[in-house]
Amino acid sequence: MTIKYLDHFNFSTKPFSKELGDAELWIPPTKKALVDDLCEAIADHDSVLLTGEPGVGKTCVLRAVRARIPAQGCRLTYCHNATLGRRDFYRQLCHALGLAPSATAAALFYAVSTHVQDLGRDHMHPVFLLDEAHLLHQDTLDHLHILLNYEWDSRALLSLVLVGLPELEDRLALRRNRSLIQRIHRRFRVDPLTIDDTHDYLRMRLRRAGNDKELFASDAIGLLHDATRGSLREVDRIATWSLREAARLAKKRVERDIISRAVDTTSTFEE
Repeated sequence: MTIKYLDHFNFSTKPFSKELGDAELWIPPTKKALVDDLCEAIADHDSVLLTGEPGVGKTCVLRAVRARIPAQGCRLTYCHNATLGRRDFYRQLCHALGLAPSATAAALFYAVSTHVQDLGRDHMHPVFLLDEAHLLHQDTLDHLHILLNYEWDSRALLSLVLVGLPELEDRLALRRNRSLIQRIHRRFRVDPLTIDDTHDYLRMRLRRAGNDKELFASDAIGLLHDATRGSLREVDRIATWSLREAARLAKKRVERDIISRAVDTTSTFEE
């Protein structure tokens, strides 16, 4: 089925589709230093805390890091189902590592920790990336610092990368989690887009879809940026609605009034 706005603006593909390969990811200049810092932390075998509001680009940053981590000497394991108790969490981790899961929580933990030590003997550094970590059960958080303890806490055989919303910082600041937070030496925040980032992002996505014209008026971009609060996901959603509306009205450019209508019609932010 033909999508009208694609033809109207001569797009070869949907400009704000989420289906992008790692090589096509856009990292704004304001976040390139963060990617460098994360890669350095992993190279130093440190554990990391990465937080940010929904849609600000945490996953894009992590995918950029994944693309830069050398396959030789480093093994990345990604887990995004954080809504599990401790036993099921380790069971999931066993599956992700290709290990046969055992029945008891103790056996599951032993299998994972033994695997980490085996990788260390093979000069391979494992990195466990736990996404949506603000949803981790407390009994799992209570145990993660033990997973980082090897050879009487004298070797950094594993890096944990905990990724989540800012409330994860509040949870880790609780006294009962002090043993874990003390072992996380690098702590980063992904900030929202700047106005220049939003402008560059729109231009990049439109160009990759086959149109290198300035389809969004400058004051429309300003309103879009303010309304989305620097969230890439919200920019994608509102920009797509606006392009559809402009095509319906036979407009060749998205003006401020269309963005305003898009915000009024589709906004989900609470005041």
